[in-house]
Amino acid sequence: MKPKWKDRGKPENVSRNDGGKRRRDAERPEPERSPSSQVIYGALPVLEALRAANRRIDKVWIADGSREARLSEIIELCRSRSIAFNRVPRETFAKYLDSGVNHQGVMAFAASVEYVDVDEIFDAQEAEPLILILDGVEDPRNLGAILRTAECAGTDGIIIPERRAVGLNDTVAKSSAGAIEFVKVAKVSNLNQIIKDLKNRNIWVVGTSGDATMDYTEWDWTRPTALVLGAEGSGLHRLVAENCDVLVKIPMYGKIDSLNVSVAAGVVLFEAKRQRNI
Repeated sequence: MKPKWKDRGKPENVSRNDGGKRRRDAERPEPERSPSSQVIYGALPVLEALRAANRRIDKVWIADGSREARLSEIIELCRSRSIAFNRVPRETFAKYLDSGVNHQGVMAFAASVEYVDVDEIFDAQEAEPLILILDGVEDPRNLGAILRTAECAGTDGIIIPERRAVGLNDTVAKSSAGAIEFVKVAKVSNLNQIIKDLKNRNIWVVGTSGDATMDYTEWDWTRPTALVLGAEGSGLHRLVAENCDVLVKIPMYGKIDSLNVSVAAGVVLFEAKRQRNI
């Protein structure tokens, strides 16, 4: 049953264990990556993927010379879930990762993260929802940082456009520090239609803009709300901004007139949670 939100009202201001025996990489075939597979690298992203257990992990590689203590929980989770884990030469990682990537000596081959249907975000919430819409974020590190922030702030889900925006790739997974395993992300063809759907569900749509007259702290975030953040540099598209119920701004006190989009997400989302926890 779909939740019935209260009336929006009118705002005041609009492994493998072989007893320690190691097999060199040359002695076994390398795993083939299909279009539906993903490489996860870094101790925390791999650990969170194993903890979440919401997608298939085919194999974990640990680089020779990596510290055992740091990776002990990863190894134990692999054993408990019967996931193959092997030690390989560090040079082998270079076949799958870009030069200079900080893989921290561990890499996993997993099924790709799947997007959810947008209705799963709309319909699953029982309390006042807090949804995040990203209008064309293109930097994968920004998206990863936003995923981490959204998860820590308890956001109900993220909606991104299909075109002119980054999707859920390996770099996003790494930058999210494991949050990609827990945050619902929907990809849609038309953000403006989604905004209309949200309004029909009595969810307020609040965009961010440096030209807004209302500070972000003035909005009543206890209402069911969808926060819309724009692309790096250009901000919200004109029509998206026009379709928002209200625009808010984060005041700037230095000489630079804007924040990185991932930082802006943290500022506003945690203000929303602060108000809701009063």
